[in-house]
Amino acid sequence: MQDKPYFCPNCRSNRTKFRIMSTSSQSFMKEAVSGTITQMSESVTEEIPEPMIGCLVCGFIGNEMRYVKQAEREPRVDPMQ
Repeated sequence: MQDKPYFCPNCRSNRTKFRIMSTSSQSFMKEAVSGTITQMSESVTEEIPEPMIGCLVCGFIGNEMRYVKQAEREPRVDPMQ
């Protein structure tokens, strides 16, 4: 994750509340007739080239650069300056 400001490109109101989405996989085997799970492996987190970010205000999910670019287009001005 980049150490840059985010701004939601969808709701355009959130600059502070986000979540990072990750991908994991888990192998399993099922019994063919009953559908009962017979064997399950450990969950493995998979590396993704660019993290997906979710807005906790509107629920929009997009790649990190969309949030960074929106913040660059509409920068937050510090009122104390």
